[in-house]
Amino acid sequence: MPALLLVVVGVLSGGAAPASAHAALLGSDPAQGSVVDTAPTRVTLTFSEQVAFSGNSLRVLDPKGQRVDTGEPFNTTGTVYGVKVRTGLARGTYTVTYQVVSADSHPVAGAFTFSIGAPSATTVSPTEQAAGGGVVGGLYGFARYVSYAGFILLVGGAAFVLACWQRGAGVRAVQRLVVTGWVTLTAATLALLLLRGSYTGSGKVADIFDLSLIGQVLATKSGAALVSRLLLLAAGALFVAVLFGAYVRRDADGAETVDAGGEAGVPDAGASGSPTSPGTGDAAGTDSTSAADTPNAADAADLAAEKRDLTFGLAIGGAVVAAGLAATWAMAEHASTGIQTGLAMPVDILHLLAVAVWLGGLAALLVALYRAPSIEAAAVRRFSRIAFGSVLTLAATGIYQSWRQLGSWSALTGTTYGQLLLSKVGLIAVVIGIAWGSRRWTARLADTPAEAANAHASAQGTQSTVTARTTAEGAGAGRAEDPGTASGTASEAGEGPDTPEDGEKPEVSGRGAGSGRGFAGPSDPSERAAQLARQRAAMATARARRIRDADPVRSGLRRSVLAEAAVALVVLAVTTALTTTEPGRTAEAARAATSSSAQQSEPLSLKIPFDTGGRDGRGTAQLTLEPARVGSNAMHILVTRPDGNAFDVPEVKVSFTLSAKSIGPLSVDPERIATGHWAANGVQIPMAGDWKISVTVRTSDIDQVTVTKNAKIG
Repeated sequence: MPALLLVVVGVLSGGAAPASAHAALLGSDPAQGSVVDTAPTRVTLTFSEQVAFSGNSLRVLDPKGQRVDTGEPFNTTGTVYGVKVRTGLARGTYTVTYQVVSADSHPVAGAFTFSIGAPSATTVSPTEQAAGGGVVGGLYGFARYVSYAGFILLVGGAAFVLACWQRGAGVRAVQRLVVTGWVTLTAATLALLLLRGSYTGSGKVADIFDLSLIGQVLATKSGAALVSRLLLLAAGALFVAVLFGAYVRRDADGAETVDAGGEAGVPDAGASGSPTSPGTGDAAGTDSTSAADTPNAADAADLAAEKRDLTFGLAIGGAVVAAGLAATWAMAEHASTGIQTGLAMPVDILHLLAVAVWLGGLAALLVALYRAPSIEAAAVRRFSRIAFGSVLTLAATGIYQSWRQLGSWSALTGTTYGQLLLSKVGLIAVVIGIAWGSRRWTARLADTPAEAANAHASAQGTQSTVTARTTAEGAGAGRAEDPGTASGTASEAGEGPDTPEDGEKPEVSGRGAGSGRGFAGPSDPSERAAQLARQRAAMATARARRIRDADPVRSGLRRSVLAEAAVALVVLAVTTALTTTEPGRTAEAARAATSSSAQQSEPLSLKIPFDTGGRDGRGTAQLTLEPARVGSNAMHILVTRPDGNAFDVPEVKVSFTLSAKSIGPLSVDPERIATGHWAANGVQIPMAGDWKISVTVRTSDIDQVTVTKNAKIG
């Protein structure tokens, strides 16, 4: 089971991207890159959805890097948040940094600048925020995907046992699959709880075990969801204990009752070939059989009714726990924010349960086909029908979720979320094609191998019981069995060549019984009988596996289910990647919010002829500004002679002036890159308007000229 879990986690980790924020900054006041005449009393930010702030989430820094914000961040209205700043701020460029948590639990960080009076130099150099990235971000993402894998194995494996293959509750491999899912989900949830504070805050590994951060996490929506998941897992542990404990014992008790009913009438009727009571032998035997069968039949009926009640109770309890576990994701992620949350959360729960029943059931079926001695054809057919229903549920809920997260057809191809969604749809089409082949194998599946294995195991169990009883009776009477005879009996029962497969040699029992020298071997007839029973059980298992593996239909079904599970894992990887990708609706909203400052998509290009009046003083300066909008821009100047060759001038200067707003001149000193090529990065344009661009070119120590042109920027 650990190997299967590692495959699931490996695919998820390989196909997932780092967590990305799902709340976008739509605007601010003062606006990004703007120049205001008077100092503001507060700074406000508008996001695409509600976010959570802490004390240091929103900071305003002056040109020297000192904080000028006062008090705690506050929510003004809806998705608008702000912080007050000191009164009487001096002229210059101020930097705003923010680090918040979006409503769907993802961290959001960024920075922008605005200026009072005129832009100025600043010592603040906003670096990429650590929240949501780095080592802690990677660990958090890994734990998150592991939790999905554990949920799928736990819920899907248990559903497969109860709905499709109740006999599988007694199969060790299936038990290990479900228990591994529970342990994995529990461990991953605890890890998420520890990592959450550092993940949304500093991003430092040292803060993982900071108890104060854990306390803050518990007060958030995500923390409440994780704690609720742990409480539900405690109930899930009780469910698993009953499923693989009392439920299996109930099956065993029922089998023993049926066997006892069969034995009650046979030995007494013909144990020695003579009647056991006065009167006619046949009549006596018949009466004895009827008297013995009646109570056992009643007991079997009672046990069957009790098993039905227990199955029903487990199904109801398991469904409640599974739905609760799914709700811990729905209440803290995409479904909990945006439009129609009242409908989106139940739909998300159905979606998660359908994924778990489908993929977890596939995992359980794979385990049964490869590790269990046999599985009935009826169980496979039941799972085929349930898997088909799960896929239909996935399709219906997925269509709704896609519409809700995309919002438009353009987002389907124009955003990363939409492109991942198209990939998922294509992969699901492949899975459905493979599943169709699996259904064809299932239709040809027969129960013969399973019936043969069950009959063989039943016969071996009966033989072992009879042998044990006989040996016990002999030992109780004080009779000592000859060592050679015991050895010979074991050899006959072991059927020669098959016996050594268990690694036990029957003759060891004989020597231990007869030598009396303390040899480490069975010296008691009951121990020899137990050893014989183990040998027979091992041989029965080996025979059942040979019968199972010899069936070409089952071999074809195993290969088909394995291929289906492999592609389904890739589907799951894409699905989990979707949960870490900004929804198309949010991406388009952010794009629309910034479109007013980005209407000019082409770079600004100006050809400015100049003549300094001196010798060799004529030429052309071609200025390019990219992207030519509010905010940071890149500027390039190519200086050429009248013949078009590069002109190596000693100095070039540029300034920008917005006379309508009394802004400027904003001087820019480009650097010489090559002969006739000058460039400058980070040229700040504070607001849109008709700007006067002045280019000064010096061709000698005394010859220079300034040429001016107007251009619309932003």
